[in-house]
Amino acid sequence: MAATWTSFVTSFCISSPSNKPSYSSLSGLSFRRQTVLPTNRFPRIYALSSNDIKVGTNIEVDSAPWRVLEFLHVKPGKGAAFVRTKIRNYVNGSTVERTFRAGITMEEANVFKETKQFTYKDGSQFVFMDLSSYEETRLNEADMGDKTKWLKEGMDCNLLYWKDKVIDFELPITVQLKIVDVDPGLRGDTAQGGTKPATLETGAVVNVPLFVNVGEDIMVDTRTGTYMSRV
Repeated sequence: MAATWTSFVTSFCISSPSNKPSYSSLSGLSFRRQTVLPTNRFPRIYALSSNDIKVGTNIEVDSAPWRVLEFLHVKPGKGAAFVRTKIRNYVNGSTVERTFRAGITMEEANVFKETKQFTYKDGSQFVFMDLSSYEETRLNEADMGDKTKWLKEGMDCNLLYWKDKVIDFELPITVQLKIVDVDPGLRGDTAQGGTKPATLETGAVVNVPLFVNVGEDIMVDTRTGTYMSRV
């Protein structure tokens, strides 16, 4: 009986098809390659109603990407409702006021952010690096505006993409920078009240309290360029 059972199991294992392919040699071998589709970092663009506009909404107007800075929904006593906005063009930085009819369908500008580190300046170009892939992105100084005065090597920034192009970059809201020079007539003054101009390591000049001196680090609000605190 044992011999019969052993024979049956052996026969079953040999004749039964396996759920996994068995490769005994490379001759005539057929490999099944798994294709990994690239991730599309720019997903499809969605439509939105003008009634959904709010501060920070990205919209596409006249084939360009715009960011909503201000909005106001207006329902006049007579006539149709509308949305009054102030919008900024990501590409050229211009700001305009635009009015849209309430309830119309608009196209959302698919602006994508990627965090990259500012590594160094090469001539008139600022070089940013993706720390996961070590891919470099170069931005021309002429296209970056005066925000470059807050850039310090090693600083993480958000690069903004639209249709596979960098159209803008965002600084951290606050940055820590060292004071390298102050007005000679006010150096070391500890009086309370009043301010003095101070030059930072990036070349930017800000007004600081009289008690702040050369060599000290301060926190600056990059949105307004104002002194926040001494570190």
